Amino acid sequence: MTTDESLTEETAPGHVKRRTFVAGSLAVGGAVAGMSLLQGCSNDGGDGGTEASPSDTQGMVRVRINGEEHELTVDNRTSLLDMLRERVGLTGTKKGCDQGACGACTVLVNEQRVVSCLTLAVMTDDTDVSTIEGLATDTELHPLQQAFIDEDGFQCGFCTPGQIMSGVACIREGHTSSPEEIREWMSGNICRCGAYNHIVAAISRTASAGA
Repeated sequence: MTTDESLTEETAPGHVKRRTFVAGSLAVGGAVAGMSLLQGCSNDGGDGGTEASPSDTQGMVRVRINGEEHELTVDNRTSLLDMLRERVGLTGTKKGCDQGACGACTVLVNEQRVVSCLTLAVMTDDTDVSTIEGLATDTELHPLQQAFIDEDGFQCGFCTPGQIMSGVACIREGHTSSPEEIREWMSGNICRCGAYNHIVAAISRTASAGA
């Protein structure tokens, strides 16, 4: 057998072994990925990068809260709930589930009830927002607040601000013709203490008084 004939396929001139090819491919791929990562870091943090400017992530909100004008610069991702609690200092609105499922954070925007944890603050620009702090006057409680006291409509009290704000809207909307109707239209507000019968009684009593 001649020398040429004794060459196998893997040792023939110009042939690349499979393991050599795989190793080379991995090395090249790693180098490309590293270059891309370095370029990305340069774009994000370098002088000529594409990092978002503050104006791209923030918005101006001009809103009337409980009749008082506010002008605030907030992150576009800030919820109405966080703006009320952390920027305006109105902590009566409670953060419960933070997923829109419990109703503890219910407030009124242009007299419509919303769960403030799922409402972006920038969406309330040029609107009227009402919170639990805006119901009472200097001398007396709102009729529904008083009814909650008289009817034992709360126990721990955590859900009470949202219950009352939703109850005010429920009465205004005219959904108080029966206990069953009140329960239906208040079903978005959860009371973990189970004071539902008393809550319904307080809303029914207030509605009957024409408040």
